Amino acid sequence: MTQTAKRTRPGAVLGLLFAGAFTMGCAEMLVVGLIDLIAVDLDVSVAAAGALLTANALGLAVGGPLLTFLTTRFDRRHVLLAATGVFVALNLLPAVLGADHLVFVIARAAIGAVQGLFIAAAMTTATTVVPPERTGRAMAVVISGFATSSAIGLPLGTLLGQAVGWRGSFAVVVGAGVAVFALAWVLLPSVPTAPGAGAVGQARHAFAPRVLAVLGVSTLTFAAMLTAITYLVPFLDQVTGVGGAAVTVFLLVYGVATAIGSFAGGRFADANAARSLVYGALGVIASLVVLWAFGANAVVVALAVFGIGLFGMATGPSIQHRVVALAGPGAPLASSLPASAVNVGIALGAFAGGVALDASGARLAVAIGIAVGVLALVAAVATSRFRPPAAEPRNQEPPDTHRKAPSWST
Repeated sequence: MTQTAKRTRPGAVLGLLFAGAFTMGCAEMLVVGLIDLIAVDLDVSVAAAGALLTANALGLAVGGPLLTFLTTRFDRRHVLLAATGVFVALNLLPAVLGADHLVFVIARAAIGAVQGLFIAAAMTTATTVVPPERTGRAMAVVISGFATSSAIGLPLGTLLGQAVGWRGSFAVVVGAGVAVFALAWVLLPSVPTAPGAGAVGQARHAFAPRVLAVLGVSTLTFAAMLTAITYLVPFLDQVTGVGGAAVTVFLLVYGVATAIGSFAGGRFADANAARSLVYGALGVIASLVVLWAFGANAVVVALAVFGIGLFGMATGPSIQHRVVALAGPGAPLASSLPASAVNVGIALGAFAGGVALDASGARLAVAIGIAVGVLALVAAVATSRFRPPAAEPRNQEPPDTHRKAPSWST
């Protein structure tokens, strides 16, 4: 733990980072619940309104690592404050300034990039204020902020939007962002970049083959999940015979499972991140098989959906842990890459599932997900042998010569 970190309260810092991730996650997911209202108000089709989601995902996947690369020399405190401030300013466009569809899409791409920058800086900050053996749990706090936004923030924001309008929901997000910025100004410690850790040098380590291979595990795992989950509603309609308001129950089950998985995954990441990726892929495959085989039983389907969310999101902290560890000196830049890998997996899964759905229905989409899950399992097993540079074979913590391991509880 650095000298600066010793003067702050780790719990308060982690709580702040969770709040920031939760707020940004709500802004990202609100479009899902309010897409019909947005389409009507902006006088565009629902498909055109869906471009707001695509723009956010592409901004995060591409812009996040790019902004992280450009800001590697700056103190993480300053980066987090800047990212939060820009996030608030950009969300003012739809919330208060009445942005039209084109401006909103452009703003969403920029918001996604800033969100990716926030994730990377938050991961570095979170792991700086905790002892090495709690690295995975610190990362899980940030990841669970985004997962919880889907489980809680999305339904609450949707209800609010239906009551006061979709712009009102985004205005609440802006208010929450202002509160996060104010708390960050008070609570965030200084986390300077290590001397000599230039952007180009970090990139060489962050994009090393071993790091890219582990990122592939994440892409495949989330592609397997989203091939089925993206089209859960048509699956429930075609196979289970469930529709209408009852569908919300299954979506809530999935959201709760992702939140639980992201929290619990931190402990597994600290214990053995490589092994956790293998078990996570196995759990996703097993859950998809159950969904495919027993899709006519609503109760079993709910359990399968819970398993997909639980095992899939539980791999999040382990992916982050592995990537940061394997990147060594490139860890600050590498922290932005897992989010990009996840978004690529989401895009691939949604595309593959859509093709399967059009060709033969929702059950084929689940079957394709199973096949992709098997590829994820193979990749997880193959990459489990990779070790961090200059690290003990059994030690998977990111290198940090400044931290000691005092006893404290998250």
